[in-house]
This record gives sequence, C-alpha cells and structure tokens, in this order.
Amino acid sequence: MVQTRNIYEQQAHNKRLTFFVMLAFVAFLGLIGLGFDSLYLGTVNRSLFLPLGTFTAVAFGFGSAIWSLRGGSRAVLNSSGAVPADPANPAHQQLLNVVEEMAIASGLPRPSVYVIPDEDPNAFATGSRPETSAIAVTQGLLDTLTREELQGVIAHEMSHIRNYDVRLMTVVAALLGAILLLADGARRSLWYGGGSRRKRSSAGGGAGAILLVVWILGVILAPVIGQIMAMAVSRKREYLADASGAELTRNPLGLAGALKKLESASTPTASIKRGAAHLCIVDPLGRNVNSKEGFTAELFGTHPPIEKRILALQAMAYQYRGATTAA
Repeated sequence: MVQTRNIYEQQAHNKRLTFFVMLAFVAFLGLIGLGFDSLYLGTVNRSLFLPLGTFTAVAFGFGSAIWSLRGGSRAVLNSSGAVPADPANPAHQQLLNVVEEMAIASGLPRPSVYVIPDEDPNAFATGSRPETSAIAVTQGLLDTLTREELQGVIAHEMSHIRNYDVRLMTVVAALLGAILLLADGARRSLWYGGGSRRKRSSAGGGAGAILLVVWILGVILAPVIGQIMAMAVSRKREYLADASGAELTRNPLGLAGALKKLESASTPTASIKRGAAHLCIVDPLGRNVNSKEGFTAELFGTHPPIEKRILALQAMAYQYRGATTAA
C-alpha cells in the first residue's frame, strides 16, 4: 500500500529525527570527554566520580556554537560576494515583492534580501533568529525561474528561518568543528605518551578496558562520524523546508518546478564556499554524491537527491503515483 505524508506529518517526522541526531552530537562530545576522564585523569573508577573532561568537552562544543552565532551570518554573506537587492532593478524588485509576500504568509519580519553575482541558480538563508535573518539568491536564479518558481524557493528559505533551521545548522557546524578539534587533540595524545595512561585505564577492569577501546575508536573515526551526523541533519532539514514552503505557498509544484531547473544547472555555484554549502537549497559544489542513491550517498551527501524532493512535492499535490515518498 502506498503511504504518503501530509505537510504536518512530514514536519513532525523530520523534527523527531533531527532531535535525535542533535542528541547524538552531544553524546559523542561526552564520549570524548569521558575517555579523557578515564585515560588521563583516572576519575571513572573512583568512588567519587568527577566528570571534568566530559563536562569540559560538552561545554567547549556549546561554547563554540554560541560564539559562531554572533558573526556567522555576516561572514557567509561577505564570503559569497552578496550585495543588497536594488529596488531600481526590475528583477530585484520582483524578488523583494516575493520576499515580502512570503514574510506575510509566514508571520515573520521581512528578512534582508541580497543578490549574489553568480550565473548558477542557487539560494540560501542565514541569521541566528528571524529578526536578523537574511535571504541571498544568485543572479542566475533570478534569470532562470518564473515568478511562481521563485516564490517556491523563497518560501523554502523562509521556512528555514521560521523553523530556526539556519540557527540549527550553524550550531551543527560549530559542534562538528568542536568534535574534530577535540578528537585531533586526543589522537595526538595517544601517539605521545599515552602508553602508561592506557595501562592505568586497563587496570580498572573489564569496563575500563571496554571504555578505552570505544574511546580510541571514536577518536580515530571522529571525522567520519561527525560528518555523517552533520549531513543527516542537513538532509532532514531540506525535506522539512520543502514541506513547510509548500504550506506557505499552497503550491508544491512551484518549488518542484524550480528544483527541476536547479537540477539541470551544469556548473557549481563558484561564489558560495564549502563552509556554506549546507545552507543552500541545492549543493553549490555540484558533488555527484548528492544525486546518487545508496548507502554511501545517504551518509555523505549534504542534500537529499533532488529527484526525491521533487517526488515528495508532487505527492503533496497528489500527482505522485510511485512508491513511498522520501523522508
């Protein structure tokens, strides 16, 4: 039997999955800190357990996330060469009108609007909260899409702002950076003078030895594990923004048509750097992994396959008659 999710069911489904992925980030940071407590401080096996390393690792991750929220938005806009939309330009004025419409539909303040001088069609939203948010689109997007399709894209980006996806992805990027930094320091400590400390942990019994092995594996695999968790959040958020955008416009096929044109674009968006790739409506780097199916693509793709997103939007318009929609 074919099962499809309506807009609200898809939102609830993706929010639940994203919540668990965020818990996984915190747990992984805690694992790195707990291993430090056991291996270096020897506090795990004491009668009075003081998780200094665990607390420090988690606090460092969240501190990095808070720090990144302060100047991240302006840095992304500057790095992409974005300039404020010019009302004297007819294409820019249409963009401003569409943003105003979607701001009213979403009940949010109108974000700042920017245009990136790049021929490849793409768009992203940035900002730590709706009151200070911004939407940037490329000139190629304005040249390629109809007004209806542009409305779908802007609704998608307004949904990222409304759902606090932009803040979430900024925090995820910071937590990923914290994981990689802490894991790198832990790897270095393993290679330099870790032998005696490993003996101390092993002396704590089987539980200590198991913890040591898990910690070493986590430290070694941290770049891969962290990237997988970050990409999982990014993929789920794109599906959610598609669904929320369709809710705002009441026209899922507008965004579906825009995605078809974005999929056919042949060149990467050169103005948007790797660090902001997860913010964009489609991958600006043009990596093949995002268009493929299978286990590897699901793990390492920054965006879901556009074809799956189009099928989900068509299902919302009752035009999809294939198998189960993507989620």
